[in-house]
Amino acid sequence: DLIGDGRAPEEVAEGFLTIAVENMANAIKKISVQRGYDVTEYALNCFGGAGGQHACLVADALGMDAVLIHPLSGLLSAYGIGLSKTSASRQHALVKPLEEATKPEIETLLNRLGAEVEQELESQGVSREAIATRATLHIRYDGTDTSLEVPFDGDDIVAARAAFETAHKAQFGFISPGRAMVVEAVGLEGEDSTDNTPPLDAHDATEHRPGPAQQGRMFTGGAWRDAGVYRRDRDGAGPGARVAGPAVIVEANQTVIVEPGWEAQVTERDTVVMRRVEARTTAAPVGTDADPVMLEVFNNLFMSIAEQMGVSLQ
Repeated sequence: DLIGDGRAPEEVAEGFLTIAVENMANAIKKISVQRGYDVTEYALNCFGGAGGQHACLVADALGMDAVLIHPLSGLLSAYGIGLSKTSASRQHALVKPLEEATKPEIETLLNRLGAEVEQELESQGVSREAIATRATLHIRYDGTDTSLEVPFDGDDIVAARAAFETAHKAQFGFISPGRAMVVEAVGLEGEDSTDNTPPLDAHDATEHRPGPAQQGRMFTGGAWRDAGVYRRDRDGAGPGARVAGPAVIVEANQTVIVEPGWEAQVTERDTVVMRRVEARTTAAPVGTDADPVMLEVFNNLFMSIAEQMGVSLQ
């Protein structure tokens, strides 16, 4: 059966998925590309019950070639909360020039904020010896409104100035040598430094290519393709296994889709690492006919670009 403008149901479904993937990619750009980071040099950390279903497509949308999937990826939000550090933070406005003469005021504020942070953490059962603190300065160029947070070791003003210039160059693409800088605010964060992370036990990881538990079909890239279905808890799909896409890896808490051109490998610590093993194909020109899927994709892309330009202009 065909729907609307002559599309098959699976094509419509893939259109929705394409829009969703682009929205996820744009959200990642806001915390990476928009801040001056080149995401193509990183691995995409995948989590959430549905994360593994979209990981390869989101990575392709970002130009990334590797995806990391934790053994408890499908439960990582709850797992992470359970292992999260108890922390407390304080900030206080200053609005003084970044220079040696301001250092005593900065130190006074940091001491006061440090005492407040320690008091709060101790009230939550964290011993004073286990508290680790980190000081930061919110710095901006004099005459501008945008401040950037940089680390401060409590003494080195020159290092803070250099850290601000590095951050400003990364996010905005330029610096203004010789221009006065202002400390907008002073911040201090403390956390329980006790290591409560359970180790990921290593297993025998002799490389092998298991056979699928069953054969199925998946619609991807505009066509139906044969895909093997693998179960993580059996069928040899444990540590050391390599699975070439297209494939479906079924776990207790999530499903991982290995797209064509990608390969999944299970490491000795039961982590799934997916890598692109074939070059990406260049998308065909959209043309002049109105395509509702691509129209929505481009609308979102243009909005994302406009937001990034807005940050740069600020």
